[in-house]
Amino acid sequence: MTSDPNQSSSPGPWGAQDEPTASLPPTEPTPQVGQAPWERGSYPQASPGQGQAAGHGQPGYGQPGYGADGYGNAGYGQQQGYGQQGQPGYGQQQGQGQPGYGNADYGQPVYSKPTVYGQRGRGDSGGGGGHQRPRKGRKLVIAITAAALAVVALIAVVAVKVLKHGPGTPVTGMIPTGSTPQQDGQQIAAAFLQAWRNDKLTKAANLTDDPAAASAALATYAKYLHLGKLTATPGSVAGAKGSTTALPRETVKYSIDASVAASAGAKALRGAWTYHSTLVAYQKANSPIWFISWQPDVVAPNLTTKTRVVAVRVPPTVTMVTDTSGQNLTSYGDAGLTNVANLLMKKGAPPGMGSSGLGVEIQTMAGKLVPNMQAPIVSPENIPSLGTTISSSAEAAARTAVAMHKNSSMVVIQPSTGKILAIANNDGYNDFALTADVAPGSSMKVITSAALFNAGVLTPQSPVACPSAFTIQGITYHNDQGESEPAGTPFMTDFAQSCNNAFSTQWEHLSGALAGTAKKYFGLDQKWGIGLTGVSASYFNAPVSASGSELAQEAFGDGELTASPIAMASVAATVATGSFEQPYLVQGTKQVTATPLPATTDSDLKEMMRAVVTSGTAAGLGFGPNVYAKTGTADVVGQGQPNSWLIAFDPTADIAVGCLVVNAGYGAQFAGPEVKSFLDGY
Repeated sequence: MTSDPNQSSSPGPWGAQDEPTASLPPTEPTPQVGQAPWERGSYPQASPGQGQAAGHGQPGYGQPGYGADGYGNAGYGQQQGYGQQGQPGYGQQQGQGQPGYGNADYGQPVYSKPTVYGQRGRGDSGGGGGHQRPRKGRKLVIAITAAALAVVALIAVVAVKVLKHGPGTPVTGMIPTGSTPQQDGQQIAAAFLQAWRNDKLTKAANLTDDPAAASAALATYAKYLHLGKLTATPGSVAGAKGSTTALPRETVKYSIDASVAASAGAKALRGAWTYHSTLVAYQKANSPIWFISWQPDVVAPNLTTKTRVVAVRVPPTVTMVTDTSGQNLTSYGDAGLTNVANLLMKKGAPPGMGSSGLGVEIQTMAGKLVPNMQAPIVSPENIPSLGTTISSSAEAAARTAVAMHKNSSMVVIQPSTGKILAIANNDGYNDFALTADVAPGSSMKVITSAALFNAGVLTPQSPVACPSAFTIQGITYHNDQGESEPAGTPFMTDFAQSCNNAFSTQWEHLSGALAGTAKKYFGLDQKWGIGLTGVSASYFNAPVSASGSELAQEAFGDGELTASPIAMASVAATVATGSFEQPYLVQGTKQVTATPLPATTDSDLKEMMRAVVTSGTAAGLGFGPNVYAKTGTADVVGQGQPNSWLIAFDPTADIAVGCLVVNAGYGAQFAGPEVKSFLDGY
């Protein structure tokens, strides 16, 4: 068979073919006395009247267990093969009749099939042996002999016709015509394998003692392997081990070469799965009929009634994940970067990188992998080194920044592209930079303001009072420390000073618009795939159905809203360029898109975020002339201190930052200095 250049040369758990196998024709008539024995592959037949010397044992099909290379599974292999021991010859008694098959060494006195269809039992001792009879006249002897021969010939013709076409032909099982139990066992095995490889599954199943189970198993095998061409070749045969019955029971080894695929279709990757297995054939008591003893592992080793064999796609693996300079991400010792590297190495290369391979595995009927039951068919094209968008300089500056306080996390994004330049955490093994799920606090006021501007309700100069308390649906919201802003205060001042009730009072204008603006213009509230194979997540969540007091609370960043630093850094990045670019870690990642901010809205947001730096809550941090920011402080019930937020961008450096310090205090006091440290150090 022509070898497939894509086929893995490593032996799988079912073993690879390592020796030629003898292939016997399915059936042949028993040789008559005086004729040369019919050649049957490598199975010599003893001459009449002579014991066969120690038989020519064939090498077994055993193979070592599948080792650690490839799938890394040890010990899933068949036991070391064994050759068939040479059987003592079937000595035949001499005589003038048909030779007998009796052999004391075989374990039964005579290999005799019950008389059927008018045939003589083939275990007869030679006719004419024993005492001599008185001689008759020569003519009489000739006449009797001729008549006998005519009767025998007639019986033979009738028998052949009955065997081939008569009503006595068994519906299940088979009446083989071999000269020995081994030949009979091999005949039915060959018939079974021939029917299987010709996709005549019912015919194959009917040769077993459980046709229903066999038919179902063969169909399942074909279905989950997307089976193409199948080659099934019988090999050596030997008496079944541990057999205590006097009836013949033979173990037949065979090899399978199956074309398999993980999916249907002409373009599906295919490979050849080669393995060896065995089946047991036996003669039914008081009958000439033989059966295949049905067990699930007849079709493939280690199968049970509760498992199936499946061809699966093997994704390309990643050996190492690096930053843009080729430095291993795990070398930074950051929980977030280590998680990124581990996910990419575990889940495999992102789409479009490397190429998938093909494997075969045993699964439960529910589709769960049975441990250590895998074999490679076609090796994938793996990725030795996968680069990410992480910048060594940005990462170093971010890690220095988060070192200022415990429980800190930071994400740095390039607004023009969406590239994630840094992920930094200082909270033990937590990766809050990507996984935090907390209220964004007043950093949410950027999105709230955008919704109000887009609706034409307000502008930065619109007068908006900020009462110290505001009650809605029986719930009263108080500003921090009772602060307030009088009527006529420009909305930009309310934003810069982060006065909550200037926003909660606008709830009637935000019904359906708050969550809608977050998604439509900022690309939030939907799943992002940032380049981690098979992993996508929504890093921001705003309930669409919010109304009344809940919506009033969400307007200033509390309530049911949740966000992570990567989402809020993206909010700042969107304002920086006026258009959302989904953050990503690996080149070629498919990005979610959003509608660009209206130019006036984007300009107004920039004006207000700059006021935060010049005259608002971040005025004392010392940000440079090109920095735009928004602080956030989110109280958490039962938590000692609020969560501290600050988002910022510098368009001249093409940088946007989102920083969260959990259980710390005001945004300007904890997150603010960390963002300042990053911008100064980058």
